[in-house]
Amino acid sequence: MKFDPGFDITPMVDPMGFKYGTGVFGPQVENRYLRDIRGSLLDPQCEGPEIVYSIAMDVGKCKHRDLLNQMHLLYGVVTYAAGRLGKEPIRSQGHIHWVSKYSGWSTPEIYEIWTGEAVIYMQEYADDNPGRCFAVYANAGDVVIVPPYWAHATISANPDKPLTFGAWCDREYGFEYEDVRRHKGIAWYPILNDRGEIEWLANPCYEPSKLICKSPADYTGFGIVKGEAIYRTFEKSPDTFLFVPNPGLKEELWKCYEP
Repeated sequence: MKFDPGFDITPMVDPMGFKYGTGVFGPQVENRYLRDIRGSLLDPQCEGPEIVYSIAMDVGKCKHRDLLNQMHLLYGVVTYAAGRLGKEPIRSQGHIHWVSKYSGWSTPEIYEIWTGEAVIYMQEYADDNPGRCFAVYANAGDVVIVPPYWAHATISANPDKPLTFGAWCDREYGFEYEDVRRHKGIAWYPILNDRGEIEWLANPCYEPSKLICKSPADYTGFGIVKGEAIYRTFEKSPDTFLFVPNPGLKEELWKCYEP
């Protein structure tokens, strides 16, 4: 792994998961199977890898375990299989973060790409009108912030390579799937063309919308240091990420937000 996430962890391919190094804690991975996400795919009967991705929620350095609990902060890691889901790339089904009892907000998520190529897709709403829709293209070392209340999905942009990423989350994380599933997925389906590149197909279950494709924004207002692993930023200045479990601390930045 070329990108250094700031602690000793190694993504594994066969079987998918993570190897934790000295001084690092983490759980056994949870797998997401193709059968779990079929209802949100363009072709629910498509072929693809049986295990689409593996998740380990709550990892980090052992010396930070108590601090992370006190801050209501959690670091999660995910690795995706290489391959395709029919005409689509490997991806998550899409969800909204539920409203946390801790803050009274749906909470944001801070993604950091470790290996592979990703598109962090997000839309303002999971209603019939999805609002503004963005596809943020990110490579190893890039950071993308998903704001509170937005529906989002993580997409592997290269079918030939596994995708691995880390993310800061609220410790009381939880997902709402109902509205996305009611619309048979996100508002724009990613489709792989003959060259293995992503093209976008509007989901007719939503009202017409415009998709904005872009690179990650400058997140200096959130304390993100370009080129520095978000775990290292936490280690240097833990309070940087207080806004993850307490989104109201950045309320002004969420207004007219563009990722």
